[in-house]
Amino acid sequence: MCPPDLSALIGSRICHDIISPLGAIGNGVELLALSNAAPTEEMALIHQSVANANAKVQLFRIAFGTANAGQTVGATEMAGVLTAYFTDGRTRSDYLVTDTVPRPEAKAALLAALCLHSALPSGGRIELRRTGVRWALAAQGMVHVDAGLWAALDHGQPMPDLSAATVHFALLPQALAALDRRAKFSRGDDRLLLEF
Repeated sequence: MCPPDLSALIGSRICHDIISPLGAIGNGVELLALSNAAPTEEMALIHQSVANANAKVQLFRIAFGTANAGQTVGATEMAGVLTAYFTDGRTRSDYLVTDTVPRPEAKAALLAALCLHSALPSGGRIELRRTGVRWALAAQGMVHVDAGLWAALDHGQPMPDLSAATVHFALLPQALAALDRRAKFSRGDDRLLLEF
């Protein structure tokens, strides 16, 4: 029997426990809005903050949570999660997959999207495609690549020191190993392609 993936279980638990209170706050804000009170900047800020937190939790639930082989994620859910996550206005995502995908593949695709997002500090566009079982994710914009992190993904070199902001670089190879795949990337002046 394989040992449990503790980091994925922790991620699932955190997302599960946070999503209910966030939903309650969002419902409370909507009820206040229906009470005919004049809209205020404070209420708009609370509403936007809850929406942003919900978007992050939804993406993290798939990317950092457990991914059992029998589970799937629909195209509408994946596209919605990505669109909601990238609401900062600087980065846009285009999810060009129409099929339902196995949850382990969805996990890897979202982790890969987070890696690409890290390479777009000024924003840009991230495109996700799937042909058969092969994924191709492209980032377009002013690309900035941390050579150590990307070499660890592409060439299997030791992972450099990580921070909370770059943990997805360590999780992506694990997710791909579960699929018996490896990441491969190529870079142009304003484009970065990650395939698995």
